Amino acid sequence: MRVLVIGSGGREHALCRSLKLDPQVGELHCAPGNPGIEEIATLHAVTPTDPEQVAALAARLGADLVVVGPEAPLVAGVGDAVRAAGIACFGPSGEAAMIEGSKSFAKEIMAAADVPTARARTCVTAEEAAAALDEFGPPYVVKDDGLAAGKGVVVTGDRDTALEHARACEQVVIEEFLDGPEVSLFALCDGATAVALQPAQDFKRAYDGDQGPNTGGMGAYTPLPWAPEGLTEQVMREVVHPTIGELARRGLPYQGVLYVGLALTAKGPKVVEFNARFGDPEAQVLLDRLETPLGGLLLACATGTLGEQAPPVFRDGSAVTVVVAAEGYPEAPVKGDVIKGIEPAEHAYVIHAGTKRAGGEVVSDGGRVLSVVGTGPDQESARRNAYDLVSRIELRGSFHRTDIARTDMARTDTARADKARTDAAQEAARTDAGR
Repeated sequence: MRVLVIGSGGREHALCRSLKLDPQVGELHCAPGNPGIEEIATLHAVTPTDPEQVAALAARLGADLVVVGPEAPLVAGVGDAVRAAGIACFGPSGEAAMIEGSKSFAKEIMAAADVPTARARTCVTAEEAAAALDEFGPPYVVKDDGLAAGKGVVVTGDRDTALEHARACEQVVIEEFLDGPEVSLFALCDGATAVALQPAQDFKRAYDGDQGPNTGGMGAYTPLPWAPEGLTEQVMREVVHPTIGELARRGLPYQGVLYVGLALTAKGPKVVEFNARFGDPEAQVLLDRLETPLGGLLLACATGTLGEQAPPVFRDGSAVTVVVAAEGYPEAPVKGDVIKGIEPAEHAYVIHAGTKRAGGEVVSDGGRVLSVVGTGPDQESARRNAYDLVSRIELRGSFHRTDIARTDMARTDTARADKARTDAAQEAARTDAGR
């Protein structure tokens, strides 16, 4: 199988790494790629958001499968152009990708499919935003309606800050705050069938203790020993299947991966957001643990044959990834600094995210520069292996969180999830008694 991956970040490096390990993949290409991907795939210059360029490159290479990594090319219609050229594509159509491209569209789909999520208002004017903030109260949740590279959300107790963010966006979705530990669940979809990957958890805030500004993600781990039993099955039943069913009913069959960001509330799991692609950095840990060859799974999604495949199998043990970010991230990341110490260790390796080559050196070229993946038989050993390799990396001004996948934080999540289940059971009992 000849595969072309579109994108240049950590998610795409993780995808390429897994595809390279698949014996069915005989030839691997990536456009535009990065220095890490260059070691395992042939790179090509392309504008990822230009559907015609991508389709022409895929045709020229004779690709059997195109895998679109980031959200912007999907919303731009790259998947449509590739399929129109007669080439299988892993990634939804431009219209279906609006499940991420527009928060208000996602809320509309969820309402029609009766998917549990936060109450919300779509606002265009400052007056509408102010009214919505007063309706839901603090903590205030304000989301840019369009694509914002994972950084368009403000959660704050300060009304002025919330209103300022709303004014800075053309259109926003303001919603009630969902309390409870957050979980990411990914479902592979072929338009009619959907299968789940194992849950993961990422860390959005820039600094330890979930402090600082929102980011695209500063680390992640899987599996989640504390996740409620039956969570995956419940989310597939209450969220994923109704959502892809509603999209199909509208003539928008969903082929690709559906990312479901969840809050485990006292009233059960509720959707925080949908994404139309693998999360970054969750992809790094999920794909590390995936034992089933990736190429065949993605091709099945692209060709409508996912129902004929065996369910995905994951390796035992744990994976933890820690993001090394550039000085000034996320507001104004500094670029062009030389990176040293990125050679793999026995149980850890580096995924390139925001890097490029300059003068024979690998230098920083983005906010999230590297993602260091550690593996081990349990969460603590995987975490230790990741941080051991992080400590060897030299990048002037860089920083990282020191509390990714910390076991005491996991225990807190366990307690919060247990309390949420207890509260939900008590609420259900009261409802039954009222009937």
